[in-house]
Amino acid sequence: MFFKKVSLLVLFIVSLSINAQIDGKQLDNLVKETLQTFDVPGISVGIIKDGKIVYAKGHGVRSLTNKKEMNENTLVGVASNSKGFTCFALAMLVDAGKLNWDDKVRKHIPEFQLYDAWVTAQFTVRDLVTHRSGMSLGAGDLMFFPEGNNFTSKDVIKNVKYLKPVSSFRSEFTYNNNMFIIAGEVLKRASGLSWEEFIETKIMNPVGMTHSKASYNRVTDRTNIIDAHTRAEGKVIQIPHDWSATANPAGGIVSNVHDMLTWANFLMNDAVTKDGKRLLSAKQFHELWQLQTPLKVRKNDSYSANFRGYGLGWFLTDVKGGYKQVYHTGGLLGTVTQFTMIPDLGLAIVVLTNQMNGSAFNTITNTIKDTYLGYEDRDWLNNYGTKNANYLKYNDSIKAAVFTKSAIAKTNKNVPKASQIVGTYKDDWFGNIIISNDGKTYSIKCERSLNLVGELLPYNQTTFVAKWKNRSYDADVFVQFYFDEKGNATSAKMKYIAPITDFSFDFHDLNLKKVK
Repeated sequence: MFFKKVSLLVLFIVSLSINAQIDGKQLDNLVKETLQTFDVPGISVGIIKDGKIVYAKGHGVRSLTNKKEMNENTLVGVASNSKGFTCFALAMLVDAGKLNWDDKVRKHIPEFQLYDAWVTAQFTVRDLVTHRSGMSLGAGDLMFFPEGNNFTSKDVIKNVKYLKPVSSFRSEFTYNNNMFIIAGEVLKRASGLSWEEFIETKIMNPVGMTHSKASYNRVTDRTNIIDAHTRAEGKVIQIPHDWSATANPAGGIVSNVHDMLTWANFLMNDAVTKDGKRLLSAKQFHELWQLQTPLKVRKNDSYSANFRGYGLGWFLTDVKGGYKQVYHTGGLLGTVTQFTMIPDLGLAIVVLTNQMNGSAFNTITNTIKDTYLGYEDRDWLNNYGTKNANYLKYNDSIKAAVFTKSAIAKTNKNVPKASQIVGTYKDDWFGNIIISNDGKTYSIKCERSLNLVGELLPYNQTTFVAKWKNRSYDADVFVQFYFDEKGNATSAKMKYIAPITDFSFDFHDLNLKKVK
């Protein structure tokens, strides 16, 4: 009897925490403070609980230029939150009998080839979308990032064979966008539709995502869309939208809080639309949220997680007491987003921003989530705010030290002369990087990614610093030259200066050989 009473009491307490309602005014204040703390121009937030929208609102401005207010209908590039759509689309083709998750990729793309012949033969559609290729983090992303390059999906398929693995096949989780680009090509060949056409006609339209598009260049009405912003040289500035359509299957979707809540509600309704139409079989929908690639749980996990990993286009974990959480984040140059669902609680949280600071969306999501899970106030704003300030200070100090040393190196007579290093350096998958000198300064430019142009500054006897002209990239790198017995450069390697550099600037994966 005593056990029964205690059990009922526990259930009552849990019920209270599950049904807690976030205070709208408190959330308004939290978002406004988040904007200020992390220097984000605009944020839109949405919450669904038990099938009903309990919050959908924008705060701040969508652009520092036009100063127009952000709202729940403001369009934002959701970036890698697109990956869930790509996998949903592939699952629909599995239902239709046009492919299987464990089909070999070469069945659909015969020319597909990776660095290792055995891995190539064994690589499946499932492998494409579960980040277990064995390649390094973001390997090959320079083929689509930043915008202004001329690589196509055909180039990606052709060039992935040059990306040398850093771990054995299927042994580790290493995030990779190019495999999703190839998955988009599988979708195209199996369905007869482009990835963009399939996503819009087969998923977005039936679900009711009326304002969303599968690609930035398909948005015709831009009267309510963000401008991108990022921190450059210590100040947040507006920058042009940046995304290559080649990578749409990895991160091309443009949406807003209202439509992303509609997507969440659809998913938590077992993939059944508002008018009762099932878009995916229960079997395939269940498959999407099954763990495929495990990840380690932190020792002192904030939500007492027992497992963590990646499913088919989704990160998966459990939170407080075993509630399954399905989530993803996304990042472009100038914007980051977060999409979180806890289906057992009927809870979904969407946070869309127009500045590159993940601490902002974590602050908001965690604070909201905690109220529904019954945690006392853990002051995420202050915790993330302090860590963010320290992190920026740390990165700024690294960069300042490098450029101070570089300024001193200008008078160092042992720094290589122009005749030793100028020329054309070729990487098998990225193409040519050209280093030149006009008698006073060195310049560096990437032949197939024309926005990657900058100045080359001396650093020491073997190394220079590539300082990109576009300061919003925050991706300056060391360029280390290797010389022959005559003192002439024969090759070069690159390495980012500060850890804040986005991993998609994968200069470290280049193997540059001097060819001219």
